[in-house]
Amino acid sequence: MLLNSDLSKRIVVHAARLDWISSPSRGVERRMLFRIGEEKARATSIVRYAPGSRFSRHGHAGGEEFLVLEGTFQDETGDFPIGTYVRNPPGTGHAPGAEAGCTIFVKLWQFRKDDRERIVRLPGEGKVSRLRSGVSSSLTLFEGADECVMLEEWAAGAELELENPRGLELLVLGGAFSDGAETLDRWTWLRLPPGERLHARVEPQGARVWYKLAPLLHADVCAFDDETGK
Repeated sequence: MLLNSDLSKRIVVHAARLDWISSPSRGVERRMLFRIGEEKARATSIVRYAPGSRFSRHGHAGGEEFLVLEGTFQDETGDFPIGTYVRNPPGTGHAPGAEAGCTIFVKLWQFRKDDRERIVRLPGEGKVSRLRSGVSSSLTLFEGADECVMLEEWAAGAELELENPRGLELLVLGGAFSDGAETLDRWTWLRLPPGERLHARVEPQGARVWYKLAPLLHADVCAFDDETGK
């Protein structure tokens, strides 16, 4: 399966408008944003756990990165409430679930092969970053050699510009903004190739966004044995 696999193109997915697709685990459904592969895949998705649902224990040979959008995500290492950001590096594993249900934004098989640092940022945690014009709060959730992950609140009516030297991926968590082509509202996912700046005009309700400035696929990404998706 190949879904939005051309990294040279601007991609916008209004994920809230997509149908939920069942996963192999009962009670767990997905909205797929990017995918190369079948059940084992280099993938970006929004995943919903019904109350009481869970996956059996499994490993993440290519790493797993996620942000909790609703509810509380759980595994044997603890409970992760809405707003928690986690990086489980290559070689880790767990048995995830949600007693009361939850929804997460998750990226699989997109880590550098030498990335071995586990990161957990609970709600409100992270490095407070210098505010730019139009930004009312800014937290750095992760910063590496060629990767920066941010959580920001954008003020109502503001006009902002994000430089994009390496690649940009963004998820709208609340509110909305326009990029000149269309309005991006809650759970809209945007991906821009390197060099394409984001010009944002924030709607009257303001906007809360998660975004990553990084290569859309690291040169030393964890090797995956089915890049064709066939």
